[in-house]
Amino acid sequence: MAVQALSEHTPLADFINHKTNTGMQCGNYSIDLPVLNEGEQYRFHFDATACVGCHCCEVACNEQNANPDEIKWRRVGEMEMGAFPDTLQLFNSMSCNHCIEPACLIGCPTESYVKFDNGIVWHDDPSCIGCQYCTWNCPYEVPTFNADRGIVTKCHMCADKLELGQSPACVQACPSNAIEIEVFNVKQWLEEDMSKEGVAPHLPDVAITKPTTRYTLPKLKEGETLRVADEHLLKPAHAELPLVFMTVLTQVSLGAFLALFLGELLFALGFNLPQPNLTMALLAFIPAAIGLPLSALHLGRPIMALKAMKNWRTSWLSREAIALGAFTGLVSVVALLYFVHITGIGLLLLEAVTLAVGIYGIYAQSMIYRIKARPSWDRSSTNKKFFGTGYVGFLLITSVLLAYNGTQGAMVLLAITLLAGMAQTLVIFEEMMFYQNLDKEDPLYYQYNRSRILLQEHFATVKKLRVYSLAIFALALPLLGLLFTASGLVGWAMISVVLATLGAFVSELSGRYLFYRTVVPLGLAGNFFAGNQRG
Repeated sequence: MAVQALSEHTPLADFINHKTNTGMQCGNYSIDLPVLNEGEQYRFHFDATACVGCHCCEVACNEQNANPDEIKWRRVGEMEMGAFPDTLQLFNSMSCNHCIEPACLIGCPTESYVKFDNGIVWHDDPSCIGCQYCTWNCPYEVPTFNADRGIVTKCHMCADKLELGQSPACVQACPSNAIEIEVFNVKQWLEEDMSKEGVAPHLPDVAITKPTTRYTLPKLKEGETLRVADEHLLKPAHAELPLVFMTVLTQVSLGAFLALFLGELLFALGFNLPQPNLTMALLAFIPAAIGLPLSALHLGRPIMALKAMKNWRTSWLSREAIALGAFTGLVSVVALLYFVHITGIGLLLLEAVTLAVGIYGIYAQSMIYRIKARPSWDRSSTNKKFFGTGYVGFLLITSVLLAYNGTQGAMVLLAITLLAGMAQTLVIFEEMMFYQNLDKEDPLYYQYNRSRILLQEHFATVKKLRVYSLAIFALALPLLGLLFTASGLVGWAMISVVLATLGAFVSELSGRYLFYRTVVPLGLAGNFFAGNQRG
């Protein structure tokens, strides 16, 4: 984790100097904060017994930072319990929790986050490429994508005001003094207090990022539980279409290259199988060559896409960008070797290295989504599905094999393809069973159940397309192609495999579309006024 002291050379110091020089600070709302001792940081304290839910803190924050209405660095969530006239309404005003282990910082591919030694988690706007990975990683959905600027922005605890001895805008604006800035000892917070004073109803597990916000809550009677005020509202997540195509295409590319490598390996071992050719190599290269640039369309600043490789130490997104970029380059070299007719053990070794890099690239790609902030993604089925899509690449290579060599070798590839298609079908079936048998005692039941509702009610048609197309194009048609090949009917086998390839590709696209649209983040309970995620 990057912890940085405040000096005249830091982004925070530059920001404060800019604010001071341009006169952009408010009046004399001075506070008496003690000097930070070693091991101490600043944090917010929120008193839920005092908050009246007026949203003045939201308005003040937006005005102070010149944010549009839909961009909220501080948000007010609402919870309720009981029945009239015996009711209780509870609010939670929350901005960045300036966590001790911030997931936004760890996952950011461009190292645009810095945690200063005063506790503030700072976002460096100029270096941000707008990938929005931090908006996925944060379990509180604090980082906010600003489409007008093409970057993510977030609360910085009004650091400029703190340096001038003034309280943040949200603290100044609160009419009931429900928000405060205070100093705390990090070690004591982690060992003694966080599990008691850092926990509020319907918030994510504090163990995920170790947030620093302290809460004062009303005492509930035994057996009383608070309902989330917006639990009746359900909004699908953003479609992320560039990522839908990018992930599927790169996974298809890996599958096709695996088929190419197996063909080269079996040929080298003396099996009576045809040697792979340039067309197969190109079909392994083209999907990745198309898919990788498509991912830039997801960025707020596409021209800065190469900066995504910067944080390879902690960010899975950086690792994916590096590995898949290398994989695509290596596949192009393999294609060039086929073009100039250079084969043999050297080519086989290069293909083995290329395959290993590609496998790591798709693994890194799947790990991007294994984040606790989004429960339906953080399951082993995500890794399995991402690798499972490779069967489409096998179908692609099989069609070329049939076109060039007739039935020779096609039986082997079709058999492997059929097994891979079965494996992918089993993963999808396992996922369907998971959502049909949810455990209501599961602490993540709320998010899982809302994902289930989205799948079964909002996207029922797409789900049916996914399931039925998988059965037809991953199982039935490859099996039919296998039978035609065994019977020597090359033309019919070719038709079956081509149709299976096209249909399976559409099936995987529909499955990936559902993957993005039906995810339900942890987030802030009752946050129905928020606009921090793209619609």
